[in-house]
Amino acid sequence: MRWQLGRRSQNVEDRRGSSSRGTVAVGGGVGVLIMAVVAMLLGVDPRIVLEQTGSINNAPYSDTTVSRRSAEEDQLADFVSVVLADTEDTWNSLFQQMGRDYREPTLVLFSDAVQSACGYAQAASGPFYCPRDQKLYIDLSFYQDLKYRHNAPGDFAQAYVIAHEVGHHVQTLLGISDQVRSLQRQVSQTQANQLSVRQELQADCFAGVWAHHAQKTRQILEQGDIEEALNAASSIGDDRLQRQAQGYVVPESFTHGSSAQRVRWFTTGIKTGDIDQCNTFAAN
Repeated sequence: MRWQLGRRSQNVEDRRGSSSRGTVAVGGGVGVLIMAVVAMLLGVDPRIVLEQTGSINNAPYSDTTVSRRSAEEDQLADFVSVVLADTEDTWNSLFQQMGRDYREPTLVLFSDAVQSACGYAQAASGPFYCPRDQKLYIDLSFYQDLKYRHNAPGDFAQAYVIAHEVGHHVQTLLGISDQVRSLQRQVSQTQANQLSVRQELQADCFAGVWAHHAQKTRQILEQGDIEEALNAASSIGDDRLQRQAQGYVVPESFTHGSSAQRVRWFTTGIKTGDIDQCNTFAAN
């Protein structure tokens, strides 16, 4: 994927490592500092007090740790910023054609866990979109899972993940997400799951719509890129994930769609570039 020369988005909020920098451990605070001062007056090394109360973090979070993270992760963060900017350009143009204003989402980078307007989430839950604050959240370590655990490597596979979450933002702006939540409150759990599947498949289709227009206007694709995205879509289908986790498949519990469905709808989007072709709620 040709991304290095792309525009960087201004809507990236970097929270990586924020919970581990400059923090005082539980049991620390003013009381510990007073004890340290008293110890110093008595001729005792105050570091002994601080270390015993956990107020000095001896974990190897140093310049070396920062540089090790920045070498690989910061390049990924740069890549994510470019992809986000490209989705902004595409959806601003498409919304303008519809006579609407596109409100750009914020993408939050985090490590391990994060607090969003939709609640507390851990990295293990994967990237997600919160309609309440209109922000996308991703721990960049997910891309390692995508590559090694799900066997879906490649930069365009990574771009597909961002574009899918942006697709949920588009659904929010168009009022689709509110309609789905309203309907889900009126039906059974199985029917609510089916609505969730259709919503996720539409986000896949919207991701394909972005890829279509990004290629048409900016020629971002290289040989093999589309195959990378299709492989990623297939790798995170509910049937494949359930079979890997438990050895069997329960279609009634699907919330994102099967591998074949996810490939089908991403393909529809990238071939047509037409959001009107992404009406998964009316499809068989």
